[in-house]
Amino acid sequence: MTSLTIHRIINNLFSSTVLPGLFVFAWLAGFISLITLKVLLVGFVVLFIILPFIFRFCVTLQRGILFLTFITYPPNIDFSRPEKLGVTAGRNFYVTHRDEEENVEINLGVWHLLPGFVAQHFASQLALQPEDVKNITESGVETLPPPVVDALEVVASQYGQRLSDDECKEFFEEVLSKVPGSIVLYLHGNTASRAAPHRVELFKVLQRMGYHVVALDYRGYGDSGKVQPTEMGVIRDALAVYQYIRQRTPNPIFLWGHSLGTGVSAHMLSVMQKAGIDAPPAVVLESPFNNIREEIREHPFSKFYRHLPWFDFTITEPMHANCLRFESDTHIGEFPQPILILHAEDDLVVPFKLGYKLYRQALDVRKKSWGPVEFHRFEGSSHYGHKYICRAPNLPDIVRKFFDTYRNEKFF
Repeated sequence: MTSLTIHRIINNLFSSTVLPGLFVFAWLAGFISLITLKVLLVGFVVLFIILPFIFRFCVTLQRGILFLTFITYPPNIDFSRPEKLGVTAGRNFYVTHRDEEENVEINLGVWHLLPGFVAQHFASQLALQPEDVKNITESGVETLPPPVVDALEVVASQYGQRLSDDECKEFFEEVLSKVPGSIVLYLHGNTASRAAPHRVELFKVLQRMGYHVVALDYRGYGDSGKVQPTEMGVIRDALAVYQYIRQRTPNPIFLWGHSLGTGVSAHMLSVMQKAGIDAPPAVVLESPFNNIREEIREHPFSKFYRHLPWFDFTITEPMHANCLRFESDTHIGEFPQPILILHAEDDLVVPFKLGYKLYRQALDVRKKSWGPVEFHRFEGSSHYGHKYICRAPNLPDIVRKFFDTYRNEKFF
């Protein structure tokens, strides 16, 4: 045992006894009664000793704390009507797949949002208001390439002035398969669903840039099957939706993971590489962490627990043992696709240093023949935090350049 380890143990023991020591001091000084002291000490034992040890032996609780599926907002969501949630030119549908590993059938709620230029071209068929179209199209006159214009006209020739509910699914898939363009498969973080306001805000940015957006809710989230998530479970969910899209279009499909979704993205690409599955040309990791062990230790909610001597024993070690790891710092060295990392300096949920640490790890472990890794920092003075990098004025240029550079590249 090194002197550094001994020092850390002593420091943690001291930190964990400060609070009860203050309680005893307050009693000795006459500030609180003996009954109050007993209540405070019992509360300390329950919160900082009993609950952590319950957490260690309860896998269900570990999954619940990691995925936070019980946090839902906005309330009373009707996913079948995405337009009521600020979504323009979108449709709701479901992808069902059989998870053989967990022997369960999963029904996944999915939104498909059309690119702004497509919505503009079919505004009357989609019954869109001018203001709706304006919100998802770039200002100025956009000149579309002749192949895109021709494809739009081919699709338009098949439909009347107003799409019926029965025609909607067919129309969206016709556009997806026949009109040249790119798709962004969005993998969200924990809490809420694909309908969260900050996610809808990003979707509109991507639509203005001319991309399809496909956003899913993993098992346990939103209107997807009420099955408790696992790390491999949500990866299989994301892969099922990716394969659903791939079967319907030859267009490139980019991955975009945010927060916990970055862990899903990195692990999913690793799985695809090992299984020989045709993978996306590139991936965007927005506000990523390097692994769950360090993210838990740095998360604001662990502030009062991280100095406990038994923190790793009761919190991080059992999660690792129960395969709740999301070790992006390992997986990032297991697939060759180019990576774009976006992180704000004032991110309090996933500290900036963890995203930068992942970037440095990627530079160290990835092969020289693989796709490059780009890192873009956003100044803390901009106040984008964990959720609002989508508001950065330079984001569209960064993403468009990245996608355009690697959409047709292959790395081995």
